[in-house]
Amino acid sequence: MGPGTRISAVADFESWAGRQSPAELAEPFTYVVGTDGLLRLAPRRSEHVACADGAAVLGAGEITFVREAGEWAVGEVSNQSTGYCPDVTSWPAVARALDRVALRRPGAFTHEVVFRRCPACAEHNIVREADFVCVFCGGELPQEWNVDDAARPDARSDGRSDGRSDGRSDGW
Repeated sequence: MGPGTRISAVADFESWAGRQSPAELAEPFTYVVGTDGLLRLAPRRSEHVACADGAAVLGAGEITFVREAGEWAVGEVSNQSTGYCPDVTSWPAVARALDRVALRRPGAFTHEVVFRRCPACAEHNIVREADFVCVFCGGELPQEWNVDDAARPDARSDGRSDGRSDGRSDGW
């Protein structure tokens, strides 16, 4: 799949939503917020890195939309992107992008995912239940977000687009 659809105004969103089937609108979508602050949307099965056309992002995750009182609103929104592993502190950039499109939205991520890179083995982890222990090597994970530019897919020297160097997919 190619880059996501750029949404810079409410008219862009209305046009995009009008092209989606009812079945598609019932599912979450992949989103990214580019460094230009604009929202980009793609089908859920799209990779975030592809949605961003390989570029750096300010935020990424999954999002659902609902109709409320005849207007579109955000139903749920997360930072769940194993391609970018964005920190929960990316919310303000996501909120600004949604506000720009005049979509009603929650006050924060409705589902926060805590990502950390293990200093011992360099694997990416999803922290569950505040257990900051690497599931790969048992090493201690830092309390602060540390999935930095060196781990970002477009900064990789091995050319992989999934952000991994070991051949495994995003299903961890």
